[in-house]
Amino acid sequence: QVQLVESGGGSVQAGGSLRLSCAYTNNMCTMGWFRQAPGKEREGVATFESDGTTNYANSVKGRFTISRDNAKNTLQLQMNSLKPEDTAMYYCAACKTQLGLSRIQTLGFIDLREYSYWGQGTQVTVSS
Repeated sequence: QVQLVESGGGSVQAGGSLRLSCAYTNNMCTMGWFRQAPGKEREGVATFESDGTTNYANSVKGRFTISRDNAKNTLQLQMNSLKPEDTAMYYCAACKTQLGLSRIQTLGFIDLREYSYWGQGTQVTVSS
């Protein structure tokens, strides 16, 4: 069975930084970070494909960096120059389902059924 555990969330002022971490038990599938703000749908932030390619939402390009440490079995999300708009619950997910593989747009609003495994989330709050 696969377990995902997120950590690293917190409260920071605009312009600050946070590093999120996702510990996992399976490092041979696509993984990604997603977020959901109150009253909004869950959306993709960044993904790390099984072939090593990465994708970022336009809103975070140049500010966020996704990385993977296979030796430590962790997926990281370095978030710099944080904005109040980044405030959300951040979730780690792993292993695309057939529904996930059928996605045309790389990122955007996500259906939870697109990934096989999800963590419980870690809250990120950015104040102005």
